[in-house]
Amino acid sequence: MHTIYLVEDEEHLNHLLKVYLEKEGYEVVSFYDGESAMQRMAHSPDLWILDIMLPDIDGYQLIKAIKEHNHFTPVIFMSARNQELDRVIGLELGSDDYLSKPFLPRELVIRTNKIMQRLYGNKEEFPAIAQVEDYIVDLKQRTVFDGNQKIILTNKEFALLLYFTENKNTVVTREQILEKVWGDNYFGSDRVVDDTIRRLRKKLVRIQIETLYGFGYKLEVPQ
Repeated sequence: MHTIYLVEDEEHLNHLLKVYLEKEGYEVVSFYDGESAMQRMAHSPDLWILDIMLPDIDGYQLIKAIKEHNHFTPVIFMSARNQELDRVIGLELGSDDYLSKPFLPRELVIRTNKIMQRLYGNKEEFPAIAQVEDYIVDLKQRTVFDGNQKIILTNKEFALLLYFTENKNTVVTREQILEKVWGDNYFGSDRVVDDTIRRLRKKLVRIQIETLYGFGYKLEVPQ
């Protein structure tokens, strides 16, 4: 079961979102201020959902602390303030998604599911530990091991490796990769896929990601 830390000072909204997320199968720990959330930083949940406006420590300070503790932990920001400015600052600080208040609780659930699927895969179809060539892929730690050596990947590198592993020996297009790994809210260049694949090949020299010019890419895994 994935664990979510929810930080929202408005009691009714906090309770409502917690109920919706728990019905989806998540374990949710609620906080009503930034300080209490800061004290649980070391426990590293699978996802943080943060309101920017809190009575003490604001969401910006929290996400900085979260990323300093574990850069790969995903974060969803919520805000009712200057929407565009908050969205830009949140993304610059490393948030994975952004919701403008007011929003329907179901929308948060949908976005949470998309992030969990993109980062951790389908827990019913994909094991917590997988093997690609001789590399061991640990979903919980979001880390790849080469024997006893730990190979550190960025969020997008790991999500891309996971997507290739789920679609091994299958050609996937750049557009499919962008949709599944970067999500619907990505508006940058599609060349980011090529750059991320290049970094993966450099870090994981034994994996065979074949480029099919004009079509896409394929992770070659012996049958």
